Amino acid sequence: MLRIAVPNKGSLSGPAAEMLHEAGYQQRRESKELRIVDPENEVEFFYLRPRDIAIYVSSGRLDIGITGRDLLIDSAADAEVILPLGFARSTFRFAAKPGTAQGVQDLKGRTVATSYEGIVEAYLADQGVDASVVHLDGAVETAIELGVAEVIADVVETGTSLRNAGLEVFGEPIMKSEAVVIRRTGADAEDPKVQQFLRRLQGVLVARTYVMMDYDCRVEQLEKAVALTPGLESPTVSPLHNEGWVAVRAMVPAKEAQRIMDDLYDIGARAILTTAIHACRL
Repeated sequence: MLRIAVPNKGSLSGPAAEMLHEAGYQQRRESKELRIVDPENEVEFFYLRPRDIAIYVSSGRLDIGITGRDLLIDSAADAEVILPLGFARSTFRFAAKPGTAQGVQDLKGRTVATSYEGIVEAYLADQGVDASVVHLDGAVETAIELGVAEVIADVVETGTSLRNAGLEVFGEPIMKSEAVVIRRTGADAEDPKVQQFLRRLQGVLVARTYVMMDYDCRVEQLEKAVALTPGLESPTVSPLHNEGWVAVRAMVPAKEAQRIMDDLYDIGARAILTTAIHACRL
């Protein structure tokens, strides 16, 4: 049975559970549940603190886990990313009072407060900057006001909380993060159970990214239409009862669907429809 770690709270928890549900796996009904078994899919889920997941996976106690790329790197655990999941995206940056610093080189001899000291220390070392790093468990925005540090390093999404604290970001991003599937470094890459799990999640990612588009067009416009909707391998083309017309079906990127529909209409295509894809295997 495949043993999988799932975030039990925070910004990773809800989207991870939703993706697993879309992939056909049972999920817990109550937030207090720490473990459930999905016998039909031969999977056992363990709901853990996001910061601890990389440690459990690297120990070999659990086969794979879903966590943030930032949490994986910060943990220094012996684990690796095997699939980016595209949600819980964030940017990790330095911030300070306006005019305090312009770039990472301005941090020499200063104190940086963060909840991710592993990431910050590694980044500063890579940049050749000698600065002190202080660990805080959240709410690092107040560290400067209280005199604990001169600079903070934290996850920045909208930047609202930083502005409210009278701070501004500076320099290049330290790193960009998102939810990822991880496994222990050196684990069997061809494990059939792991591969099946990844295929299911990849199917969800594709289903969220594409829509199915159907339309009718005249034969003389088919090449132009196919150029607009090439599909993954190639579109499906079927003759219609009316001579000189064909029906075309292809997967297209969801974010480009409206533009493609306009372009198809302009070359004479009609009955243009899009439908959602709920699951797929490529």
